[in-house]
Amino acid sequence: MYRRMRFPHFLGKALTLSYDDGVQTDKRLIEIMQKNGLKGTFNINSGLFAPEGTVYPKGQIHRRMSKKDAYSLYKNSGMEIATHAFNHPNLKSLTKAEITGEIMLDRVAIEKETGVITRGHAYPYGTFCDMVVECLESCGMLYARGVSSTNSFKIPDDFLRLQPTCHHKAENLMELAKKFVQMSVQGEPMLFYLWGHSYEFEGDNNWNVIEEFAQFIGNREDIWYATNTEIFEYIENYKKIITSGDGDIVFNPTSVTLYFNVQGNDYKLNPGQTVNLR
Repeated sequence: MYRRMRFPHFLGKALTLSYDDGVQTDKRLIEIMQKNGLKGTFNINSGLFAPEGTVYPKGQIHRRMSKKDAYSLYKNSGMEIATHAFNHPNLKSLTKAEITGEIMLDRVAIEKETGVITRGHAYPYGTFCDMVVECLESCGMLYARGVSSTNSFKIPDDFLRLQPTCHHKAENLMELAKKFVQMSVQGEPMLFYLWGHSYEFEGDNNWNVIEEFAQFIGNREDIWYATNTEIFEYIENYKKIITSGDGDIVFNPTSVTLYFNVQGNDYKLNPGQTVNLR
């Protein structure tokens, strides 16, 4: 039997945000996200925190947080912290050893501060190549995000080469949001992946863009709001379902409850459970 994955609680849609650089304006963005029930991932450079007590010149838009302020903000926010390379280099210009160092230094620093295993990455400048992807894979990363808009809600085939639905500056942002909300999920599930830098809202004087988006698409019962890792780990676990030769019997070898649909019928597969679909 042909199964169609569903997100937790049989939801057919998921939405996540991804914002880079660990800047002061992330605080306002997180407040907007929390107000509207959104979740996401903040990608930081552990080697570029601002010194404690840094005072920025008036008018400077890109203001990195200190290490203390960053972790104070993110750790109890319900958001994920992921890597963005230790010093934000163009990873394509580095050797394998240098790439591995940039990723692992950032990963280890985050894990030591949070006590949580870090499996996600956002490519600095959106640049990567096969060698960079190989290094990320060897570093134990589950997913890595570029910056090229797909304008689609298709779940990526390759998590280490994933591209977002769009940037928040996209002229068709609300058009995509309305399409996502209005579409009914009959077949494969859908994912809306939004990315950007929160300092851009201040620089462009348009916080209303993310406020309008969040108010429209947030707090809906038919959308799963999750961090990047929550979504991609769920999909990874779903792919581990073991099936019989004819597809009638399914077994969940993971520790996660999995959901799917077969011919219009919803099924819930608990950890260690075997179900006969006939």
